[in-house]
Parts: sequence; structure tokens; C-alpha cells
Amino acid sequence: QEQLAESGGDTVQAGGSLKLSCVASVNTYCMAWFRQGPGTEREGVAVIDSYGVTSYADSVKGRFTISRDKSKNSLYLQMNSLKPEDTAMYYCAAGRVGRWNGSSWYCGGTSDDYEYWGQGTQVTVSS
Repeated sequence: QEQLAESGGDTVQAGGSLKLSCVASVNTYCMAWFRQGPGTEREGVAVIDSYGVTSYADSVKGRFTISRDKSKNSLYLQMNSLKPEDTAMYYCAAGRVGRWNGSSWYCGGTSDDYEYWGQGTQVTVSS
């Protein structure tokens, strides 16, 4: 059974930075970070494929950076300029197969695109 383990969540002040890490038991084509805030649905934050191609939610573009180290089976999320609305449980996810758009493969940004999930790490941003 595939396992993912997140770490790095903390409480920080607005404008601060955090780096989340995730260690996976195997490498997959797609890896992603999702988050779920109080009273909200889980949303995709950032995705990265095995070639390093990335995609971000509009709400985090320019502030968050996703990266992965395949040699360590690890995924990272560098979060800068944090805002109170970034407060959420952050989840690492892994998916074996991407989506085909007729000309190339890409990693989807919905929960249904990912088979494996971590338990989450809490990020709280105070104003």
C-alpha cells in the first residue's frame, strides 16, 4: 500500500513563509498539494509531473512553489507571503496516470485524479 507522509505545517504570521515536505513510498507520474480550510471543500493548490512541469491555483500563483526530488521520493511546497486565507489542512497526493488532452499528458487538479493521499499537515496563518 502506497504511503505519503507530510510535515512542515505550523502557525505563522501573515507575510511569513513555510516549506511543506512529503515523503512517498513510490514515485508516480503526478504529485500534488491540496488544501481544505474550515468549512470549505478540498481544493488543488499545485501539481507537478515527473518531468517537472507545474501548475498552480490562481490564488497561490507567484507565492507558492511546488518541487519534487525523485531520488528521495519527496515533494515540497514553498509558501511565501502567506495570508490568513491560506489557513488549511494541506495534503500531499500522488497519481499514477495523468490526463490526455489530445496531444500531451498533463496532471489534473481535482481530487479524483489522485489515488494516494497523506494524512495532512496543518498550516495556520494569523493576521
